[in-house]
Amino acid sequence: MHTEPGAAVVTGAGSGLGRVISRALLDDGWRVALAGRREDTLRETAGDAERALVVPTDVADADAVSALFRSVTDTWGRLDLLVNNAGMTGPVGTPDEVGIDGWHATVGVNLTGSFLCAREAFAIMRGQAPQGGRIVNNGSIAAHTGRPGGIAYTATKHAITGLTKSIALDGRPFGIACGQFDVGNAATDMTARMREGIVQPNGERMVEPTFDPAHVADAVRYMVGLPLDANVPFLTVMATTMPYLGRG
Repeated sequence: MHTEPGAAVVTGAGSGLGRVISRALLDDGWRVALAGRREDTLRETAGDAERALVVPTDVADADAVSALFRSVTDTWGRLDLLVNNAGMTGPVGTPDEVGIDGWHATVGVNLTGSFLCAREAFAIMRGQAPQGGRIVNNGSIAAHTGRPGGIAYTATKHAITGLTKSIALDGRPFGIACGQFDVGNAATDMTARMREGIVQPNGERMVEPTFDPAHVADAVRYMVGLPLDANVPFLTVMATTMPYLGRG
């Protein structure tokens, strides 16, 4: 038995993986609140979908996040799914070269933003009838291993793994499942530099393979289609020949 499409929130829905995932959910019959900073890109994601709700949101702003989830419950009466996808790459450099403002901005969006959205979603899912729901976090390959000069992004994505585990544990009594998808080199604007060459740990620059982000949407579809008594805690989808599973 699969979960029937209900009401969902997708953050970072205006571009990249957020757009692809949102459109896949809409195609599957979900009602989707599209959250992101720019209303124009959110409306591009929505297209003519009648089940889309456009809610411009800065996920690092607690008041804005509260307003986002309030608009969802005001519109649809409940929440069945949160896809915590919003993120930024942050400053690039060795630890001594990373400014404190860039660090705080990256933590604010990637970690605090994910927590704020999860906190609101958890409260709604815990209190609604029927109780429960699912939270899915975008961890990234950086949740496992980082790149040279990526301390802010890598640290926040490692922290997402702890967030996922804690939500999954605390959600057990309330029928709230939580899982994480970790993506390596999906072909989005964020990974455009992979096709031009990116610095490797040995100092060399290498063009890295990418893959169609539609496969990420399919992976998320599988995760969120499960009944709430089944969960995928962690799922990695990556370009087959990405330089990840080995030395070098």
